[in-house]
Amino acid sequence: MFKERAPTHHATNATWSKWVALITQWARIGNPNRPGILEVITDWPEGKDFGMSPEEEVTRAEEAPPYNKLTEDEKPYALFTDGSCCIVGKHRRWKAAVWSPTWRVAEAAEGEGESSQFAEVKAIQLALDIAEREKWPTLYLYTDSRMVANALWGWLQQWKRSNWQRRGKPIWAAPLWQDIAAQIEKLIVKVRHVDAHVPKSRATEELQNNQQVDQAAKIEVAQVDLDWQRKGELFIARWAHDTSGHQGRDATYRWARDRGVDLSMDAISQVIHQCETCAAIKQAKRVKPLWYGGRWLKYKCGEAWQIDYITLPQSRQGKCHVLTMVEVTTGWLETYPVPHAAARNTILGLEKQVLW
Repeated sequence: MFKERAPTHHATNATWSKWVALITQWARIGNPNRPGILEVITDWPEGKDFGMSPEEEVTRAEEAPPYNKLTEDEKPYALFTDGSCCIVGKHRRWKAAVWSPTWRVAEAAEGEGESSQFAEVKAIQLALDIAEREKWPTLYLYTDSRMVANALWGWLQQWKRSNWQRRGKPIWAAPLWQDIAAQIEKLIVKVRHVDAHVPKSRATEELQNNQQVDQAAKIEVAQVDLDWQRKGELFIARWAHDTSGHQGRDATYRWARDRGVDLSMDAISQVIHQCETCAAIKQAKRVKPLWYGGRWLKYKCGEAWQIDYITLPQSRQGKCHVLTMVEVTTGWLETYPVPHAAARNTILGLEKQVLW
């Protein structure tokens, strides 16, 4: 029912792609004669014409049992896989890792320029290479990537039949998938998806091994690279805080997020703590009402105001002064940024902030 784009001018191509990617990540291949939601929505070839003749059948991976259900003879042939990606300096680096619970060792491969999804697939290729090299009779693969599990369970069949194309275009990472498909034909492969989002109270041996390969797949970043990343994040956070009008932490975070900038709360808090403009505004808010000794008792609320100017660094709009107006009986503070500390701007500030 969602074969076409959503009939609304609010849904952009990027938004539609994100929904398709989300469903692709969480959906399982449908039964042979009853395609699942993934095939209906994306109209991929995976969900069509599953009834293949024996000569057209392509080898596919079976579903593996939970790790704790394997026998002691089967566990030596079990491998956990994972992949990761991060920006280091000016480059994007990826790392694929394989973990053997029996031998308590990990094997990894690294590179540049690819995504974490590529690293996940590369880890599968690495595991298949190990099984082929060691001449294993069967390989039990455990991965926390639904995309990888779905591909091994069934998508490879349709990709191969469609000459590794979808709607006339080559599928993503086609050479890598072709190599994996060729290796699966030589080996019995069973695959299980591991749910990585399980509370520690319900952690099983399977999840613990998945955490081990997750650690093995993490990319080591030098301290100098971390320092530069931190400086870059602080620079962007400072820009967001200044441009958004020196708002608070949560408001600055929302402002940046709405513009596609992902900032951490720690970076925003540090920028606000070091902001001279915010410090001056806080200082002005601490001004106490001068009603001591009945000095202002003769005035009603709103009748008497204390007025002063604060000099701040010049903004992009050319304003370098803040007119502060304090209602003396309550201590209520109003502020008004102006380019010059002049009587005309004082009148304008009173008109805009107090009189109207």
